[in-house]
Amino acid sequence: MNIEDLQAFLSVAEHASFSQAAQALHLTQPAVSKRIAALETQLDARLFDRIGRQVSLTEAGRALREHARRIVNEIEDSRRAIRNLSGKISGPLKLATSHHISLHRLPPVLHAYTREYPQVQLDLSFMDSELACRAVEQGALELALVTLPPEGATILTLIEIWTDRLVLAAGPEHPLSKAKRIDAKTLARHPAILPARGTYTRALIDTTLAIGQLETCLETHYLETIKMLVGVGLGWSLLPENMLEAELRPADGDHIVVERRLGVVHHPMRTLSNAAGMFIRRCMASRNLPNNTIKTE
Repeated sequence: MNIEDLQAFLSVAEHASFSQAAQALHLTQPAVSKRIAALETQLDARLFDRIGRQVSLTEAGRALREHARRIVNEIEDSRRAIRNLSGKISGPLKLATSHHISLHRLPPVLHAYTREYPQVQLDLSFMDSELACRAVEQGALELALVTLPPEGATILTLIEIWTDRLVLAAGPEHPLSKAKRIDAKTLARHPAILPARGTYTRALIDTTLAIGQLETCLETHYLETIKMLVGVGLGWSLLPENMLEAELRPADGDHIVVERRLGVVHHPMRTLSNAAGMFIRRCMASRNLPNNTIKTE
């Protein structure tokens, strides 16, 4: 089997779309279709059902997916290990980050890294932390810079870089901005605008506040959108304090704080490239953390 054919198969399976797979692989759609056709000919089995614009795995495709993922990961791991022998900081580095981290934490790290290591070919994606962690688990990404999942919730290695303090936010005309005393029960009486259920941040908020089912008027993954909605008075929220102006901070809300961990995740069973190892070190250097725990082979 051709490794490029397997990579095309995995991309189509992930995106459920030939066009999106082609975009992700920087290929034309006919080129992706040709690779899938070659693989189907070799295996003498149809791998995808194509009904209109919908693409879904056949039984043979589902059987191949895990084997193909393991083969591709092993080959890429071998390439990284051999490339690392040169000691050079170069080659491809596939990583993802959340939108919030990309706006508020990543720029100085990325600026310093790309200036110092111009021979690294960065392939940077922006996605929700939960999706990014899943992509690292599956081997589609080498690293992700995300809101860290709870300890024990993933097989990934978690490296904390920053602590993000989420504080109470409400518009200047919201009742909470004038409240003399704000506690969890007070918050429960007012609709909230929070990160969507199923996100690490939302789970952390629900666990920390411990006030049962919160009434939400809106939910979204984007903290910048939540800030805008809070600012126009549609509800209260908990947002990173470095995002908030003084007028969005209720006077009695300073004691309501949720802390979340931001950092890097990577797969413990896969070899880190020199480029990935140095990227982690540069992230750690932004907090003056020790870097002797990062190993490449």
